[in-house]
Amino acid sequence: MSRVGHHIKAALHQIHSIAGLVLALLLALIALTGAIMSFEDEIGDHLNSGIMQVAPRQAPALMPDELVARLKAGQDLGKVSAVTLSSDPAAAVRVRFARDEQGARPTSLYVDPYDARVLGAPRGEEFFATVRRLHRWLLIPGDAKGWGRQITGIAALGLIVMLISGLVLRWPRRAGSVKMWLKPNLGLSGRGLHRSLHAVIGTWVLPVYLVMTLTGLWYSFDWYKDGVVWLLSRPEVAAAKMQPKMSAKVPRPSARPEPAQPIGFDQAWTTLQHEEGKHFSRALLTLPAGPGTVIRIRSWPKDSTLDTTRDEFRVDAVTGQVISAERYADKTLGQKIIANVLDIHRGAFLGWPGKLAFMIAAALMPLFSVTGILLYLSRRRLRRPAQPPLGRLVPGE
Repeated sequence: MSRVGHHIKAALHQIHSIAGLVLALLLALIALTGAIMSFEDEIGDHLNSGIMQVAPRQAPALMPDELVARLKAGQDLGKVSAVTLSSDPAAAVRVRFARDEQGARPTSLYVDPYDARVLGAPRGEEFFATVRRLHRWLLIPGDAKGWGRQITGIAALGLIVMLISGLVLRWPRRAGSVKMWLKPNLGLSGRGLHRSLHAVIGTWVLPVYLVMTLTGLWYSFDWYKDGVVWLLSRPEVAAAKMQPKMSAKVPRPSARPEPAQPIGFDQAWTTLQHEEGKHFSRALLTLPAGPGTVIRIRSWPKDSTLDTTRDEFRVDAVTGQVISAERYADKTLGQKIIANVLDIHRGAFLGWPGKLAFMIAAALMPLFSVTGILLYLSRRRLRRPAQPPLGRLVPGE
């Protein structure tokens, strides 16, 4: 190798080491919390299987406004912000509540759709909500508006630097040898074993880590998100991505005074049933956070296998008119990739084997933190000058 090559490799080694030492614990924390959330849906369904289903009845289910009214008549639960309804007559309704004045959000409830009887609060909800806030924002006050979002983004950028520099540093002379790339030498011990595990297992998980970091940056930096939208979506969509699109079927209602009474879910729910018929499995209806009458509806088709494979509507809660309709099937390939960023981030786009692979890769992050620190400490010991034997005079004394 030339002298220039040696200098470049030494510089990359220094960058890799410094980034690893600075970010080791933070990356391990982010990765472990991500691993915990890998099968959150499956765990939640298992823990709450007894309260998510009811016995179907001949009588029709309550309309959502009546269900909410009966629920609130029995006890003071706070302001309802969203309901999850289903086309399955045996599915319970999930009711979510808005944050109180202190910023705390009451736990959601599963409710019998026929008589508004409370079936129970979902177990594990608060635990996973805390883990999610730790994973995304490090529990720093402000959540998505605080500094935690940028810190996790900087950690993701640092991991990309480590992945690229680590790949260059371990590039073997026999690059075509699969054994050199993928087989750790478990016969070694000490520093040699640490180096082998760090390099080889790092090669195994490098593609997964790249996918995780490139999609994770979506949630940290607006400039990155805007760039991805511009790259994958049509220019006119990128320019107006935050603007509601008028439905060709129903014109936008004219401006009018805000209603004196709080708006409800009934009109929007009726409109969705009319628009979708029995083609959806469940729908999340969310009231506007501020003034306004437009309800957001996320609807999952019956053949949907991913949480992000959904249609989205904006419906006026007073008139029932469709303000906008965004169907997943009508999206371009780039728009579908954008819609599925979260499921790509956690490997769900590959089914449960993908989620398992991503979970294992995330759980292995502490291995690189530990072996990297051990390699750094052993390298420091090797560079330390030898101490003169006791009793030996040092010249000049």
